Amino acid sequence: MFSTEDVYEVVIFSIGDTKAGTKMGKLQLKDTVDNSILNCILWEETLNRFDAKIFRTGNLVRIVSATFNEKFNNCLVSALELVKEAKLGLDTTQITQYWEKLQSFINLIEDEKLKAFVSEQFEQHKDKFKIMPAAKLMHHNYVGGLLVHTVECVEFAKLNMGHFCCKINKDNVYAACLLHDFGKIFEYTIDTETGLIDYAPNFREEWISHSQYGFCICMNAGFKMVAKMIAAHHGRSDWGAIIDLDQKDLEPELYLLHFIDNLSAKFGKINTRLLENQQ
Repeated sequence: MFSTEDVYEVVIFSIGDTKAGTKMGKLQLKDTVDNSILNCILWEETLNRFDAKIFRTGNLVRIVSATFNEKFNNCLVSALELVKEAKLGLDTTQITQYWEKLQSFINLIEDEKLKAFVSEQFEQHKDKFKIMPAAKLMHHNYVGGLLVHTVECVEFAKLNMGHFCCKINKDNVYAACLLHDFGKIFEYTIDTETGLIDYAPNFREEWISHSQYGFCICMNAGFKMVAKMIAAHHGRSDWGAIIDLDQKDLEPELYLLHFIDNLSAKFGKINTRLLENQQ
């Protein structure tokens, strides 16, 4: 159930098509008191009454009018009130700070050819990379989220690099952490006014996934181990991995990137509300 007195945090919002050909919004809200999740539906006529900014992840809202559907365990919302607007994401100062940290991590790579290759990718696409999210829904879904997620992955790798009993090529690990999600700058779009994220319309016509993009550019440049690490970083083929980690006799680096990526996705700075709380 819900209460018109309670304040909820926007967790996920997406728009899809109904069988009748109209638009339908799916909104997931979290109760700010007990953290329970409320699933909501908004029909097209309701969506048209709202400024899209109200659905930004991290926003605090109050339900003004809705009916609860016992059968489907969700709310049909007809009116919402914005209580507090969340940030779009990183501000210009934060973007500069994270970008400088990313550049310092590129300089950790000792192999000059590999360092030049990684540096070139970021320099060529820096404006887009700085604002892109790391995902549509699951993690770091805000302006600058991909930058934060990438930096976190290298930080996790750097912190743990000296604790492995087997020999690990640090250059390959750092390069793979930096480039594993690079294809997301082409996979997603983000509205810098509303903060809403969508899939780029033509990406999947050219590429299967962002992992395939990263794998291909590294293979074409001759960095085969970096490419393999990127190909395996989703862990399982049904999660989008090109190399499934259930296979036998795989190099340990392949597992390393998967776990590092997962740590950042599960425990990193997931949304802008968390970023605000850290300031």
